[in-house]
Amino acid sequence: MEHRVAVVGGGPAGLMAAETLAAGGARVTLYERMPRVARKLLLAGRGGLNLTHSEPIGRFLGRYREAEPNLRPAIEAFSPDTLRTWCDGLGQETFVGSSGRVFPRVMKTSPLLRAWLARLADLGVEIRLGHRWMGWDEDGLLRFETADGETTTDSACTILALGGASWPRLGSDGSWVAPLARAGIAITPLAPANCGIRVDWSDVFKARFAGSPLKRIALVCRGETARGEALITATGLEGGAVYALSPAIRAEIASSGAAELTLDVRPDESEADIATRLARPRGKQSLATFLRKALRLDPAAVGLLQEAAHTAGTPLSSLGVEDVARLVKAVPIRATALAPIDRAISTAGGVSFDEIDHGFMLRRRPGTFVAGEMIDWEAPTGGYLLQASFATGRAAAEGALAFLKRDAS
Repeated sequence: MEHRVAVVGGGPAGLMAAETLAAGGARVTLYERMPRVARKLLLAGRGGLNLTHSEPIGRFLGRYREAEPNLRPAIEAFSPDTLRTWCDGLGQETFVGSSGRVFPRVMKTSPLLRAWLARLADLGVEIRLGHRWMGWDEDGLLRFETADGETTTDSACTILALGGASWPRLGSDGSWVAPLARAGIAITPLAPANCGIRVDWSDVFKARFAGSPLKRIALVCRGETARGEALITATGLEGGAVYALSPAIRAEIASSGAAELTLDVRPDESEADIATRLARPRGKQSLATFLRKALRLDPAAVGLLQEAAHTAGTPLSSLGVEDVARLVKAVPIRATALAPIDRAISTAGGVSFDEIDHGFMLRRRPGTFVAGEMIDWEAPTGGYLLQASFATGRAAAEGALAFLKRDAS
């Protein structure tokens, strides 16, 4: 018996849910509030669409931190290898980059998305754009706001894949929180993830170095270390090394009002080796020139050392060799806040895993399933975000098909 199923949200999780449902025999209508589907996916692919990562599955799963036990079954069932095979089936061959990240061979989102939408059309999936989900009416019908006014629809079951609250202009604004909360669903407050930090730089420092990169650094917060790069901005720091520490920084700010980080500008060298090099005669060189040459530091890194010394009330030039070496290995950075959620790459928080069963169905609302970033998990960049979105979309759809089968028997 064919069942009519609604998928709400046209991002990766929603599209994957729609495909899985339609392939399983359901008649699927997908509702998307924006004028086109997958807008955030298209933006993410501008510099190369990082679909997943090739590292061993055990290490891969560990990237999801506390959410790993809840996500493990879905990701093991639709693994990085399975995702690559799925891409191949769409005619989009993938490759592993030097960092272990997996990309489509063409490096673009558009060809994959076009092939995917063609497959959905072949499966009979109907896509209705310009439909903003408003919750349920008193009869349990899905409510949508459209250009022509409010409309309602019924379905045998529903999959909600409405994303988080980052990049709201692309469709994910977290407006789903209110109707779910009214339905009694426990939701961990949405918060920015994979985002920059706010730092109160001096006017001199930010005027000179905003926009400058810090390469091959290591950041530490709460005993966690992330290596990579960062970008100095007028308001703080951005970049991969910062994003990787988002959970630790967010927790520290929540508990203490600010987060104390240290930044190692020479992570591959010991403090003793640095001190030895700094003990050489400087001659007539300025301190900044000497540091750049002796330690091969970029001007922005030297400026960061000077900024830290200035903040501590002691000019860098007055510090001894051992003190400078110690500072090179642990520049103190005080993060006063995370960047706003609408500037974050992704979102932490969402529907609590306690509210959903093993098939991603809401316990308080049988027949309604959730998938993707609207669930309470987070992950670093590197392909982990998309992988979990694809996998939970597939898992929620399989849960819905099982529910429909039980309901029909």
